[in-house]
Amino acid sequence: MFASFSARSVRGRGSARLAAGTLASGLVTTAVLAGAGTAAAAGDETAPGHSGAAATIGGLKTYGDAVIRGAAGDQQVSAGLFEMSVEGGGMLHTYCVDIQTPTQKDAKYHETAWAGTSLGTNKDAGRIRWILRNSYPQVNDLAALAKKAGVRGQLTEQDAAAGTQVAIWRYSDAVDVDAVDPQAEQIADYLQKNARGEAEPKASLTLDPPAVSGRPGELLGPVTVHTDARSVTVSPPADATTTGVRIVDKDGEPVTTATDGSRLFFEIPEDAAADTVKLTAQASTTVPVGRAFVSDSRSQTQILAGSSESTVSATASATWALEGAIPALSARENCAKGGVDVTVANQDDEPFVFELADTEYTVAGGKSRTVTVPVSEDLPYDFTVEGPGGFEQRFTGKLDCVTRAAEIGTTTHTLSGPSPTPLAVTPTESNLAETGTSSATPWITGTAIGLVVVGGAGLVVARRRNTPSEG
Repeated sequence: MFASFSARSVRGRGSARLAAGTLASGLVTTAVLAGAGTAAAAGDETAPGHSGAAATIGGLKTYGDAVIRGAAGDQQVSAGLFEMSVEGGGMLHTYCVDIQTPTQKDAKYHETAWAGTSLGTNKDAGRIRWILRNSYPQVNDLAALAKKAGVRGQLTEQDAAAGTQVAIWRYSDAVDVDAVDPQAEQIADYLQKNARGEAEPKASLTLDPPAVSGRPGELLGPVTVHTDARSVTVSPPADATTTGVRIVDKDGEPVTTATDGSRLFFEIPEDAAADTVKLTAQASTTVPVGRAFVSDSRSQTQILAGSSESTVSATASATWALEGAIPALSARENCAKGGVDVTVANQDDEPFVFELADTEYTVAGGKSRTVTVPVSEDLPYDFTVEGPGGFEQRFTGKLDCVTRAAEIGTTTHTLSGPSPTPLAVTPTESNLAETGTSSATPWITGTAIGLVVVGGAGLVVARRRNTPSEG
């Protein structure tokens, strides 16, 4: 009937851990299929889209020292606040929620829901948000923070940042970790003891659904804007002047700006050949505290502690064809099931037939169906959905939903690339790789060393330290 489905899930660390159900529920990727019938295939479109802010991590800016207690010995790490520069303008401050995974220098990050990270199934994720909202830098009156926490002695920004990070790690990674400085340790204890559950913050900007479909001559949609920004700029497809596609409201009036709740439609000319186009929404806003940020490289997951006015964006696609079924497809990572959920919404009267994982599925007109494709944790996946008339879409990404701390002692860790390089800390340059990895200063004299301990112990250097005094 049509070309067979191809799924190329890259080798991974194994189905045993996936079957164990230790993965978090995740919403990370969104992708769109090309038009059905005579529409051109979209096999070249390999990268999934992301909504919200995109940023590059720039450094560990305000930090102190902490010690992880473990059977292999005490592991010293830097603990504190990272800085990120936002694409299009803006700055973010973040803490990490994966203590044993290094931070790659200049790694690219994008905003995502908690479900796209280890926070998705962490019952204490709401407590982490409380910590963020009740400590540095959201609370920048250090004297007031010190008084609340019963800190004895002067509280510095470095102490506040280190203490906040330590408290977060106790909930995000369930590790035995202490701040070295007594004032920082008192902040960590206060935050851990008083933390209460809070709701996950809403995304800075999303378009729902991310894909629609229909016939030429129709209004395809609606696509609803969800944002905390005051105003959103709506840009039509790049080739709108040649295709004649317009972005309009329900009455057919052109739309160039929108607000939260606005409903957008693609107006497709009656004589338009089968195709797929995208609109882009962009705004300037402060990203809500507690939003998660993930990287497609092996760089530790971050959680937002503060934001300047920053650029955020989102895209949505429309597909149309002259005949045959015209499905709208999207995908999200579902870490609880250890795979990628592919959702097919058939917005036409005719049934749509497709193959996925060597199985044929049919979606009746006006219905939708979700199929989960198993993929491996921590390694790239790559598969293609194929349908009639040359219909196909390739999905790529990486499932990264388990903290390294949760893996240690239970699963042998295999790196898909070279170990990250720790950087020597100087008064003017912070060590990105050191947060979440061991501090091996005596062993590093101009040469960076990455040590992977067999058995999943991670980058650990045995180093005994006395428990910090509480003053």
